Amino acid sequence: MLHNSRVVALVLATVVAAVTTAFLSLVPAVAALGLLVAGLISFAATYLLVYVVFEFLVFREIGEIYKVLNKMRKKDFSFIEEGNAEDVSNPLKKINREIYNYGINRHKEIEDLKKLEAFRREFLADVSHELKTPVFAAQGFVHTLLDGAAEDKKIRKKFLKRAARSLDNLDVLIQDLLTLSQIETGEIKMHFEHFNIVNTVSDVIDQLENKAERKDLLIRFDKPYKDPIFVYADAERIYRVVMNLVSNAIKYTDEGEIVVGFEITDQKVEVAVKDTGVGIPPEHLKRIFERFFRVDKSRSKEKGGTGLGLAIVKHILEAHDSKVSVLSTVNKGSIFSFKLPIGQSTAEMEEDARREMELMEEEEYD
Repeated sequence: MLHNSRVVALVLATVVAAVTTAFLSLVPAVAALGLLVAGLISFAATYLLVYVVFEFLVFREIGEIYKVLNKMRKKDFSFIEEGNAEDVSNPLKKINREIYNYGINRHKEIEDLKKLEAFRREFLADVSHELKTPVFAAQGFVHTLLDGAAEDKKIRKKFLKRAARSLDNLDVLIQDLLTLSQIETGEIKMHFEHFNIVNTVSDVIDQLENKAERKDLLIRFDKPYKDPIFVYADAERIYRVVMNLVSNAIKYTDEGEIVVGFEITDQKVEVAVKDTGVGIPPEHLKRIFERFFRVDKSRSKEKGGTGLGLAIVKHILEAHDSKVSVLSTVNKGSIFSFKLPIGQSTAEMEEDARREMELMEEEEYD
């Protein structure tokens, strides 16, 4: 077998020298010395040429390919840093480059799969825990009633209310999980339209005003908005986004106020929700949009919520080709903001929007 370039060069050089000598021996004018010299020269030249070609252009590259394949077989992808992007004409180098690229892609796929597997385990653990809490609570109340507490009307009513509250929380959690899943899989289609974002935020403030008042908090606009601000988006989903952001701000603010404002820049309308709450540590800012992630799990449990609000916000805005930005300082508050394209409006739309705003001002004044 031909194991290396020296053996290949030696065999080919011998064959070429023999053929050359045999051919020249047919020429009467060539003497024996000439045949010997010609044979030696052809042998040496062929040997050097074949050795250089096979050693540096074939066997070396094949050896590199084998090293790469061997490392891939052992799941060692450290070699991917060795590759370079230079353009080469040697087909073996190109093959080696393709194998490098394959190794890089394979390494990325394996890393992504590892991350997805870790995420899946964490997600299942979180879902199990979140579902278990309201189920166990309702189960405990019902079993207590079955064990005889139902005879006392006062206790029965109290425990049934608590069981109903736990089941309501379970229903909210399931609905949020379904919403998140449908957004990710594209089952929920965004219905884009032109609408007045000021009215949308005003509706959210009205809905959450009582919740804020129970904590002695104030929700307000950063300034009076007499004119409508139109955006082009899914009105229902953006209402959900603002609702989740303002509700979160109330949840994590113990004193002060929640301020909502708008800024128009570069054909975009930026909506910002600012609070004076506990803030978010810098190391947690990248994870707050993950499902069920909570900065302080114990406090978050006390404050309620499904832990999916910000994840839903993130996915809705991504479906709008936008994203939510966060600025936060611990014990000073946070600012959540996002941008939407400016919408177009007709005179009739603007007039209707102004009437709605005037009615809201009158109701607030009354």
